[in-house]
Amino acid sequence: MTKKQKKMLIRIFVTAFLTVVLGIFCTESPAALRFFLYLTAYFIISYDIIIKAFNGIKNKQPFDECFLMVVATIGAMAIAIYKSGDYTEAIAVMLFYQIGEWFQSYAVGKSRKNIAELMNIRPDYANIEKNGKLEQIDPDEIEVGSVIVIKPGERVPIDGIIEEGSSSINTSALTGESLPRDVKPGDEIISGCINMTGLLKVKTTKEFGDSTVSKILELVENAGLRKSKSEAFITRFARIYTPAVVYSALALAVIPPFVRMFFMNLNADFGTWIYRALTFLVISCPCALVISIPLSFFGGIGRAGKEGILIKGSVFLERLAKAKYIVFDKTGTLTKGAFEVNGIHHNSMENDKLLKYAALAESASTHPISKSLRKAYKKELNLSEVKNIKEISGKGITAQVNGLNIAVGNSSFMKDLGINYIDCHHIGTIIHIAINEEYAGHIVISDTIKPNSKIAVEQLKKIGISKTVMLTGDLKKTADKIALDIGIDEVYADLLPEGKVSKLEEIMLNKPEKDTLVFVGDGINDAPVLSRADIGAAMGAMGSDAAIEAADIVLMDDDPIKLAKAIKISQKCIFIVYENILFAIGVKLICLILGALGVANMWLAVFADVGVMIIAVVNALRVLFTKKI
Repeated sequence: MTKKQKKMLIRIFVTAFLTVVLGIFCTESPAALRFFLYLTAYFIISYDIIIKAFNGIKNKQPFDECFLMVVATIGAMAIAIYKSGDYTEAIAVMLFYQIGEWFQSYAVGKSRKNIAELMNIRPDYANIEKNGKLEQIDPDEIEVGSVIVIKPGERVPIDGIIEEGSSSINTSALTGESLPRDVKPGDEIISGCINMTGLLKVKTTKEFGDSTVSKILELVENAGLRKSKSEAFITRFARIYTPAVVYSALALAVIPPFVRMFFMNLNADFGTWIYRALTFLVISCPCALVISIPLSFFGGIGRAGKEGILIKGSVFLERLAKAKYIVFDKTGTLTKGAFEVNGIHHNSMENDKLLKYAALAESASTHPISKSLRKAYKKELNLSEVKNIKEISGKGITAQVNGLNIAVGNSSFMKDLGINYIDCHHIGTIIHIAINEEYAGHIVISDTIKPNSKIAVEQLKKIGISKTVMLTGDLKKTADKIALDIGIDEVYADLLPEGKVSKLEEIMLNKPEKDTLVFVGDGINDAPVLSRADIGAAMGAMGSDAAIEAADIVLMDDDPIKLAKAIKISQKCIFIVYENILFAIGVKLICLILGALGVANMWLAVFADVGVMIIAVVNALRVLFTKKI
């Protein structure tokens, strides 16, 4: 509880105590004394609301809930003086309003907790070893390629590769995964994790501003800027609704008495109609909608963050709830992207020599296939042996190795070069090699399916996804086999990066407009497709910076099962939003009619305002505290 919340709680208890005491002991006191004592209790609970209402008038924006509450309660006090009535109604309105505001403030604080925990992942320093001693330096000052030392219990400040030491790391703040992960030399490590057991020396691969922790903090800070249609509607609604009810209340206070006087020859009874108008004003406060709808989305984003899913704004949370089409990239998304050489066939030279030529030609590429070729060669590559490397996107690479013209790529690439290649009947990615325009054999590389890919697809279908699609640059038979094993409905293979965008647009054109299409990818080539889809979801731990930047949702631990969880959270959140809208507007309309007819008094007005707000806020927080989603 904050200092401000504690102060408000004291004011609430003091006012409640004074009101009860005055109600018991001051019923027979002189009218002036009673008024002064009740006025004291009124100011204790309402002075900040009065100041806000005055500032609103001063800034020429008077029509808000503070203005409504002040006008209604001062009017109620005036009627109590005029009729020697009960001042407790006016105080009760302010008292319960402040109770509602305190409860809402406390609830927002609770819902912020999950996102605030993410903000704690920012490291304060990085250790650099100088002259045998460790110096603490601001992470912003660390250059790429520097070696930093991470002691047990410290947070990893910058992304890098472990050069020395082994340890267990806690990734729960990023991925929601409670089990520690063991790391060793050669493993990648991302900022924001906590080193638990051993001393690590890490060679940085990014500057602090580009590291995982910085990207996450940026996403969290900007999430509130992207408002959903529901939030935008509520903001516009309140802007029109509030002045409308003020003028309606004014009409209710003035028109009926004049009609009674001039057309019905009856007593005007101004007191009764002014009281009804004031009751109408209290009932009309749109607090339940204005507070509970953004809080529902905030709670949804917070719950997703707790599960290791970063959603960049409530607009994407709302859109995700309507997801019906899921389009997956293959490599690194449904499969591990950890390629291994499983065979070398039809080669005209020794396996080692063919691997060497392929590895040297691919030495400048960061693609997982290129990495697997270098890993399979096992020996150190002399990069001075290779020059004139040219990459043809989606097809292959040409290079000169020791004066020989090397071409490494897929069958389409071989066709373009006019080289007669030999097809391979093994399942996997086939890398053909040509030397001096002569076919030299092919290498079979296989990827493995992620453990949760099949379960993820099954769960997506259970929660209402009507179609799953896979787009890949792989051969059709390899793609078909993986799709069959996972349970994907449609497969499009042999696609270049621009072909993925075209195919995605074709799918989007043929789907119902109201249905959301989600594309899930991880590579730099996926960035255009992620941007083009209704919702782009990127794999955060291993995904490229470009993919994470282009995406609307980031799955921090690269687990496709988190996508189903994200959709379930969004569906739950939107269901709660609609519940609150219907409940709040429904109760308001009924109470407004009753207030205008004189059936509702100030106590019912308090329920219609504060009671509805509290119920809506409690309902909004269900998404945070539901144990299983």
